[in-house]
Amino acid sequence: MIVTINGKAAELDEPLTILALLESKEIAPQAVVVERNGDIVPGERFESVSLNDGDHLEILRFVGGG
Repeated sequence: MIVTINGKAAELDEPLTILALLESKEIAPQAVVVERNGDIVPGERFESVSLNDGDHLEILRFVGGG
């Protein structure tokens, strides 16, 4: 299955949820916003939203600073 993450194609060996994808990339789910196919996915749904072949994801990290 091929998905696009932040503009780059990524091959997944098996279907994953958004949460499983974030965990596999060692990304803290509470520190990001995920857009899937143009729609923001609420954090409480990361565990239940499965990725599909051809999905486009944008993963945006919160960055602190001043």
